[in-house]
Amino acid sequence: MAPAPPRRPQGGEFYRIALPSTANAPRIARDFVTSLLTVSRHRDLADDARLCVAEVVSNAHRHTRTPRIQLCATVNRKQVTVSVADNAPWFLPVLTTPPAGDQLECGRGLLLGDRLALAWGWTLLGGCTPDRKAVWFTLARVGADEPR
Repeated sequence: MAPAPPRRPQGGEFYRIALPSTANAPRIARDFVTSLLTVSRHRDLADDARLCVAEVVSNAHRHTRTPRIQLCATVNRKQVTVSVADNAPWFLPVLTTPPAGDQLECGRGLLLGDRLALAWGWTLLGGCTPDRKAVWFTLARVGADEPR
């Protein structure tokens, strides 16, 4: 069963950027989200957002053949929700516990995101025959009225 789509923050501002699926996409996405959080007075969320967005965009670039990665962000005074869409609905992120030690070179990013985000998940897009998916996460200010 697919997780519920992200709840859009009430009264938030909506931003969108389309990125070519290149090795530079994670850096551009990090810089974009950092800029949004800086001007919206969410500097306290910027480091966590940079890590989470880099992981999600990197996964879209590395594990799909999507030519374009779509990043959407909704920001309000308490939280930010970032959604990253690609054209690979069959490649869904799965949170797994990595083996002990330093043997695993990938798969840790979702665990990190799970610990940092208030909530995260994925949503299939395109109706009855999905042609895209979006992986999303929500970060909130410490002390926000949202449950952790």
